[in-house]
Amino acid sequence: MSLLVASKHYHSVHVLVRRMPTDIKADPKLTIHQVDFARLPAAFPAVDDVFIALGTTIKVAGSQAAFRQVDCDFVVNVARAARGAGAIRLGVVSALGADPTSGVLYNRVKGEMEIAVMQLGYETVVIAQPSLLLGDRAALGQPPRSSEIWATRLLAPLGWIMPKGVRPIPATTVASALLAAMLDAKPGVRVLKSGAMQSSPGSETTFAG
Repeated sequence: MSLLVASKHYHSVHVLVRRMPTDIKADPKLTIHQVDFARLPAAFPAVDDVFIALGTTIKVAGSQAAFRQVDCDFVVNVARAARGAGAIRLGVVSALGADPTSGVLYNRVKGEMEIAVMQLGYETVVIAQPSLLLGDRAALGQPPRSSEIWATRLLAPLGWIMPKGVRPIPATTVASALLAAMLDAKPGVRVLKSGAMQSSPGSETTFAG
Protein backbone atom coordinates (compact mmCIF):
# COMPACT_ATOMS: atom_id res chain seq x y z
CA MET A 1 0.00 0.00 0.00
CA SER A 2 2.76 2.45 0.93
CA LEU A 3 4.53 1.75 -2.37
CA LEU A 4 1.41 2.57 -4.36
CA VAL A 5 0.80 5.77 -2.44
CA ALA A 6 4.41 6.83 -2.95
CA SER A 7 4.42 5.98 -6.66
CA LYS A 8 4.20 8.87 -9.10
CA HIS A 9 2.37 6.55 -11.49
CA TYR A 10 -0.84 6.53 -9.41
CA HIS A 11 -2.87 9.63 -8.54
CA SER A 12 -5.32 7.75 -6.30
CA VAL A 13 -5.21 4.48 -4.37
CA HIS A 14 -8.26 2.58 -3.09
CA VAL A 15 -7.60 -0.17 -0.55
CA LEU A 16 -10.15 -2.84 0.35
CA VAL A 17 -9.58 -4.50 3.75
CA ARG A 18 -11.38 -7.01 5.94
CA ARG A 19 -10.40 -5.08 9.07
CA MET A 20 -8.86 -1.67 9.53
CA PRO A 21 -5.06 -1.82 9.95
CA THR A 22 -3.83 -0.38 13.22
CA ASP A 23 -1.31 1.99 11.67
CA ILE A 24 -2.29 3.80 8.48
CA LYS A 25 -0.68 7.08 7.55
CA ALA A 26 -3.29 9.39 6.06
CA ASP A 27 -2.63 10.63 2.54
CA PRO A 28 -4.77 12.62 0.08
CA LYS A 29 -4.27 9.85 -2.51
CA LEU A 30 -5.47 7.10 -0.19
CA THR A 31 -9.01 5.86 0.43
CA ILE A 32 -9.62 2.88 2.72
CA HIS A 33 -12.75 0.74 2.26
CA GLN A 34 -13.61 -1.78 4.97
CA VAL A 35 -15.63 -4.47 3.22
CA ASP A 36 -17.07 -7.95 3.62
CA PHE A 37 -15.39 -9.88 0.82
CA ALA A 38 -18.31 -12.29 0.77
CA ARG A 39 -20.59 -9.37 -0.12
CA LEU A 40 -18.65 -6.85 -2.17
CA PRO A 41 -20.24 -3.41 -2.67
CA ALA A 42 -22.13 -2.95 -5.91
CA ALA A 43 -20.35 0.36 -6.53
CA PHE A 44 -16.80 -0.91 -6.97
CA PRO A 45 -13.98 1.68 -7.22
CA ALA A 46 -13.11 2.45 -10.84
CA VAL A 47 -9.38 1.87 -11.31
CA ASP A 48 -6.93 0.83 -14.02
CA ASP A 49 -4.67 -1.47 -12.00
CA VAL A 50 -5.67 -3.96 -9.29
CA PHE A 51 -3.37 -5.60 -6.75
CA ILE A 52 -4.73 -8.50 -4.67
CA ALA A 53 -2.90 -9.97 -1.69
CA LEU A 54 -5.72 -11.79 0.10
CA GLY A 55 -4.70 -14.92 1.92
CA THR A 56 -5.04 -17.00 5.07
CA THR A 57 -4.20 -20.49 6.35
CA ILE A 58 -6.40 -23.47 7.12
CA LYS A 59 -5.57 -23.05 10.82
CA VAL A 60 -6.58 -19.39 10.89
CA ALA A 61 -9.60 -19.89 8.62
CA GLY A 62 -10.88 -22.83 10.69
CA SER A 63 -11.59 -25.28 7.88
CA GLN A 64 -10.54 -26.25 4.38
CA ALA A 65 -13.74 -24.74 2.98
CA ALA A 66 -13.13 -21.42 4.74
CA PHE A 67 -9.53 -21.39 3.52
CA ARG A 68 -10.67 -21.97 -0.06
CA GLN A 69 -13.22 -19.17 0.24
CA VAL A 70 -10.53 -16.62 1.16
CA ASP A 71 -7.64 -17.76 -1.01
CA CYS A 72 -9.66 -18.53 -4.12
CA ASP A 73 -13.25 -17.31 -4.06
CA PHE A 74 -12.58 -13.90 -2.51
CA VAL A 75 -9.59 -13.27 -4.78
CA VAL A 76 -11.54 -14.19 -7.91
CA ASN A 77 -14.57 -12.19 -6.80
CA VAL A 78 -12.49 -9.04 -6.26
CA ALA A 79 -10.73 -9.50 -9.59
CA ARG A 80 -14.06 -10.01 -11.37
CA ALA A 81 -15.66 -6.96 -9.72
CA ALA A 82 -12.67 -4.78 -10.57
CA ARG A 83 -12.69 -5.98 -14.16
CA GLY A 84 -16.37 -5.14 -14.37
CA ALA A 85 -15.56 -1.63 -13.13
CA GLY A 86 -13.03 -1.14 -15.92
CA ALA A 87 -9.69 -2.39 -14.58
CA ILE A 88 -7.34 -3.65 -17.29
CA ARG A 89 -4.25 -4.88 -15.37
CA LEU A 90 -4.21 -7.32 -12.47
CA GLY A 91 -1.43 -8.19 -10.03
CA VAL A 92 -2.00 -11.13 -7.66
CA VAL A 93 0.07 -12.65 -4.86
CA SER A 94 -0.16 -16.43 -5.11
CA ALA A 95 2.39 -18.91 -3.73
CA LEU A 96 5.38 -21.03 -4.63
CA GLY A 97 4.18 -24.41 -5.86
CA ALA A 98 0.75 -23.24 -7.00
CA ASP A 99 -0.69 -26.01 -9.17
CA PRO A 100 -4.37 -26.82 -9.83
CA THR A 101 -3.49 -30.53 -10.05
CA SER A 102 -1.47 -30.68 -6.82
CA GLY A 103 -2.31 -33.21 -4.15
CA VAL A 104 -1.55 -30.54 -1.54
CA LEU A 105 -4.68 -28.50 -0.81
CA TYR A 106 -2.84 -25.19 -0.32
CA ASN A 107 -1.01 -25.47 -3.64
CA ARG A 108 -4.09 -26.73 -5.45
CA VAL A 109 -6.29 -23.85 -4.27
CA LYS A 110 -3.64 -21.30 -5.26
CA GLY A 111 -3.36 -22.95 -8.68
CA GLU A 112 -7.13 -22.93 -9.18
CA MET A 113 -7.20 -19.25 -8.27
CA GLU A 114 -4.51 -18.46 -10.83
CA ILE A 115 -6.38 -20.25 -13.62
CA ALA A 116 -9.61 -18.47 -12.69
CA VAL A 117 -8.17 -14.94 -12.73
CA MET A 118 -6.46 -15.57 -16.06
CA GLN A 119 -9.89 -16.11 -17.59
CA LEU A 120 -11.48 -12.82 -16.53
CA GLY A 121 -10.46 -10.83 -19.58
CA TYR A 122 -7.66 -8.67 -18.18
CA GLU A 123 -5.25 -7.24 -20.70
CA THR A 124 -2.36 -8.04 -18.34
CA VAL A 125 -2.09 -10.47 -15.42
CA VAL A 126 1.02 -10.56 -13.22
CA ILE A 127 1.20 -13.40 -10.68
CA ALA A 128 3.76 -13.39 -7.86
CA GLN A 129 4.65 -16.82 -6.48
CA PRO A 130 6.65 -16.17 -3.29
CA SER A 131 8.08 -18.72 -0.93
CA LEU A 132 7.36 -18.33 2.79
CA LEU A 133 6.49 -14.67 3.38
CA LEU A 134 8.19 -12.71 6.14
CA GLY A 135 6.67 -9.54 7.53
CA ASP A 136 4.89 -7.75 10.36
CA ARG A 137 1.37 -9.16 10.36
CA ALA A 138 0.52 -7.43 13.64
CA ALA A 139 0.82 -4.08 11.89
CA LEU A 140 -1.85 -5.28 9.48
CA GLY A 141 -4.16 -6.41 12.26
CA GLN A 142 -3.55 -10.07 11.38
CA PRO A 143 -2.76 -12.91 13.79
CA PRO A 144 0.86 -14.12 13.77
CA ARG A 145 1.61 -17.35 11.90
CA SER A 146 3.78 -19.83 13.75
CA SER A 147 5.47 -21.05 10.57
CA GLU A 148 6.60 -17.53 9.74
CA ILE A 149 7.82 -16.89 13.28
CA TRP A 150 9.97 -20.00 13.23
CA ALA A 151 11.20 -19.24 9.72
CA THR A 152 12.35 -15.83 10.90
CA ARG A 153 14.11 -17.28 13.93
CA LEU A 154 15.69 -20.32 12.31
CA LEU A 155 15.87 -19.86 8.56
CA ALA A 156 16.27 -16.15 7.97
CA PRO A 157 19.75 -15.93 9.59
CA LEU A 158 20.86 -18.83 7.33
CA GLY A 159 18.95 -17.66 4.26
CA TRP A 160 22.11 -16.83 2.36
CA ILE A 161 23.01 -20.55 2.11
CA MET A 162 19.55 -21.57 0.86
CA PRO A 163 18.62 -21.51 -2.84
CA LYS A 164 16.88 -18.23 -3.64
CA GLY A 165 13.95 -20.10 -5.10
CA VAL A 166 12.88 -21.52 -1.73
CA ARG A 167 14.32 -19.23 0.93
CA PRO A 168 11.84 -17.10 2.95
CA ILE A 169 11.16 -13.78 1.27
CA PRO A 170 10.19 -10.44 2.85
CA ALA A 171 6.70 -9.27 1.93
CA THR A 172 8.20 -5.89 1.03
CA THR A 173 10.40 -7.57 -1.59
CA VAL A 174 7.35 -9.22 -3.15
CA ALA A 175 5.43 -5.95 -3.14
CA SER A 176 8.30 -4.10 -4.79
CA ALA A 177 8.74 -6.76 -7.48
CA LEU A 178 5.02 -6.96 -8.21
CA LEU A 179 4.69 -3.20 -8.56
CA ALA A 180 7.71 -3.01 -10.86
CA ALA A 181 6.30 -5.78 -13.04
CA MET A 182 2.91 -4.11 -13.26
CA LEU A 183 4.44 -0.78 -14.26
CA ASP A 184 6.38 -2.61 -16.97
CA ALA A 185 3.43 -4.80 -17.89
CA LYS A 186 2.95 -6.18 -21.39
CA PRO A 187 -0.26 -7.85 -22.59
CA GLY A 188 -0.58 -11.43 -21.43
CA VAL A 189 0.30 -13.38 -18.29
CA ARG A 190 3.59 -13.01 -16.42
CA VAL A 191 4.62 -15.16 -13.45
CA LEU A 192 7.18 -13.86 -10.93
CA LYS A 193 9.02 -16.73 -9.26
CA SER A 194 10.28 -16.32 -5.71
CA GLY A 195 13.96 -16.64 -6.61
CA ALA A 196 13.69 -14.09 -9.41
CA MET A 197 12.01 -11.60 -7.07
CA GLN A 198 14.88 -11.94 -4.61
CA SER A 199 17.37 -11.42 -7.43
CA SER A 200 15.68 -8.39 -8.98
CA PRO A 201 17.27 -4.92 -8.71
CA GLY A 202 16.27 -3.29 -5.43
CA SER A 203 15.08 -6.58 -3.94
CA GLU A 204 17.17 -5.96 -0.81
CA THR A 205 15.52 -2.59 -0.14
CA THR A 206 13.23 -2.37 2.87
CA PHE A 207 10.12 -0.21 2.71
CA ALA A 208 8.06 1.03 5.62
CA GLY A 209 4.41 0.11 5.59
